[in-house]
Amino acid sequence: MAREPGRIRAFNPRRTLAVSVTGRGCALRCRHCGGRYLKGMADLGRARRLLLGPPWPRPFRPVRFWSLLVSGGSDLSGRVPLADHLGDLEVFRALGLRLNLHTGLVGPEEAAGLGPLASAVSLDFVGSAEVAREVYGLNAGPRESIAALRALKPFARVVPHLCLGLKGGEPSAEEEALELLSCEGVEALVLLVFTPTPGTDYSGRLPPPLPRVEALFRLARELLPRAAVYLGCMRPGGGYRRELDRAAVRAGLDGVVLPAAEALEEALALGLEVSWGEECCAL
Repeated sequence: MAREPGRIRAFNPRRTLAVSVTGRGCALRCRHCGGRYLKGMADLGRARRLLLGPPWPRPFRPVRFWSLLVSGGSDLSGRVPLADHLGDLEVFRALGLRLNLHTGLVGPEEAAGLGPLASAVSLDFVGSAEVAREVYGLNAGPRESIAALRALKPFARVVPHLCLGLKGGEPSAEEEALELLSCEGVEALVLLVFTPTPGTDYSGRLPPPLPRVEALFRLARELLPRAAVYLGCMRPGGGYRRELDRAAVRAGLDGVVLPAAEALEEALALGLEVSWGEECCAL
């Protein structure tokens, strides 16, 4: 999606079904997540029942869901095993659903198999190998992320996701990541913000300070002037979220998922037109 000066998009992704191809299983058990975020996703069996089963008549055309976010737990190399489920992905595409594939660190062969099925590919990006080791337990960093991005780009629109404060709320080489992405000519970027999550290694940490986050919003806008930059769904709640969302509007981001009312008020005060989308922001 291209930038639209003078307009900000608000997303309520109720038309996108989140699906995990591994259920609740994940080999990495990352320190910020621990597999907790997989619990809110449909497994493949439930997705098939929702999309293919009664009471819908055949030939079936999706009514409730227009698209799928297809993700899952990673293996020990940082790859989400989507290629093991090509049959399901092809069926979902045949139903007319758009697919946002969260692939992980795939190589050229998998990219060539998955890319043509995707309306978008969401790719987690880190700015240093040290952050990847600390958070994901992976011996893979920005070099591997860039390799996956370049492997996927000939086949699909790739939307990097950068989590600010990923290392338990601490600085996490975000500036380095944004510099690298600015050299790759990405069309869109989704910014997330570390959220302390019960049951994870980082449950007792704090989100990154708001002034630092707003500075990173502004840096992303400066380094990626032609890309659409969105504030995604993973971010803290409460008063922090209200101030965070307002900061995103002030910094010139192009959209916010489920924005706080204060962010919409800020947008109107700045003379921005607010338009609504009903799918995942990466789409």
